[in-house]
Amino acid sequence: MRIDGIPASPGYAEGPLFDLDQPPAGYEAKTGAAEEKAALEGAIGRAVGRLAALIETADGDAAGILEFHIAMLEDDALSGPAFAAIGSGQAADAAWRAALDGEIAGYEASDQDYFRARAADLRDIRDQVLRALSEDSAPAPPPGAILYGEDIAPTRFLETDWSKGGGIALKRGSAASHVAMLARSRGVPMVVGLDIPAGPLTGAALLDAERGGIVFSPSPAETETFRQSASSFAGRQGAARTFLTEPAVTKAGTTVRVQVNIAYPSDVDGIDISTCDGVGLMRTEFLFGKTLPDEETQYHAYRKVLEWAGDKPVTIRTVDAGGDKPVPGFTVKETNPFLGLRGIRLSLARRDIFRVQIRALLRAAIHGNLKVMFPMIATPDEYSQAAALFAGEQAALAAQGVAHRLPPLGIMVEVPSVALAPEAFADVAFFSIGSNDLTQYVMAAARDNAAVAHLNSIRHPAVLRLIAAVAAFGQEKGIPVSLCGDAGGDPAAIPALLEAGLRDLSVAPAQLAMAKAAIADVPV
Repeated sequence: MRIDGIPASPGYAEGPLFDLDQPPAGYEAKTGAAEEKAALEGAIGRAVGRLAALIETADGDAAGILEFHIAMLEDDALSGPAFAAIGSGQAADAAWRAALDGEIAGYEASDQDYFRARAADLRDIRDQVLRALSEDSAPAPPPGAILYGEDIAPTRFLETDWSKGGGIALKRGSAASHVAMLARSRGVPMVVGLDIPAGPLTGAALLDAERGGIVFSPSPAETETFRQSASSFAGRQGAARTFLTEPAVTKAGTTVRVQVNIAYPSDVDGIDISTCDGVGLMRTEFLFGKTLPDEETQYHAYRKVLEWAGDKPVTIRTVDAGGDKPVPGFTVKETNPFLGLRGIRLSLARRDIFRVQIRALLRAAIHGNLKVMFPMIATPDEYSQAAALFAGEQAALAAQGVAHRLPPLGIMVEVPSVALAPEAFADVAFFSIGSNDLTQYVMAAARDNAAVAHLNSIRHPAVLRLIAAVAAFGQEKGIPVSLCGDAGGDPAAIPALLEAGLRDLSVAPAQLAMAKAAIADVPV
């Protein structure tokens, strides 16, 4: 029996099934409210300690997720209702579950798929504490197992030994979830949106995360076909590695710049700068966690990446808070946050916070080849206001005798108004196309929603026409144009992107080799 879903991380896995939805052991109620409160406090403390221990061995993306979980667990706004319920006579486990289920329901009811994807993090936080309350540790899957269920917690992913293979098959899940991001960075096959039958499943399964599907109780013929596809995929990956240290060039000899996207300064520790053409996107949201970052913290984070890159460019995006990235003390609660006060709109509304980031960027610019871009730009006035703030802070630093440099200032092309009328932005230093949001906004279809996933394609003529228009305008006016969304690292999308006129792509570090190999096969 084959069931089709949505690929979230490409690859193939063959192995025994492991049920992710096994419930934890039961909780033994205490004798009074004081004891129940102490039990919940202790469980939260043990969960925080367990997460802190995981951080010690985690890389940048994983550490950021775990730090977010710790911040949520230490937030009184999350635990307060549970402690109040305990005071009214509820047991610790029931009070905690009710409080978290209420929060989860709010996220799942959102009309934004990114917010619904974050519900998995809250379920993880809920279950971490429930397991700590019951003194129960989650059973470990056998080596090479295919983990299946409703969804998977980020901590369960990080605790799993993937060195012997294995994969993930989910009924729900999301291609935009934290786990999907982790799976792609580690090469773990993952498929979401699968209509998996109810009840426990046994035996072996075949997970095809290149096309998006799983086969239960496969026949010998199905197994043979699957293994041929898996071998072909592995062969393509192996062949791609030979391109990693070489410049990216098409069959016709056209040079294509391939840069990397990073989320944390520590991401560059595992990247050889000689394998890429710089950093096409450095996100800065990692700095905005439990507290707003000061100037020195930001300066040192930016300086680390700039010094690593040497004379190659590092494009740092100013904070893109809002949408699926709420920041305490910064973002505002909105009914439709993806069309609200996010990205540059929020930065311009909170100039006190934005100015701190601007000063850190200006100071860090002397340590390398910095470029700065603004997210969620929709009008020329937004760019002008942001550029004026940079000029103002530059003058202030000069007056104080502080070493600095004004970097080139560019914009993300992710709002259709920019792609439709790029001539209104002829004074920017560069364009960087954010293919994820641009596609979503053009097609009105979230890429992680199984019901409309077929609509969300970078290769739709409407999306490609906008990309081609921006590329042509950039070439005409001498404005560099790059693309830093997920499509840049998708071998299936790369030919269409180059055909549209792009010659600069930025991809996840794990996608570098496959992207270069795909470029080498394009005839333009």
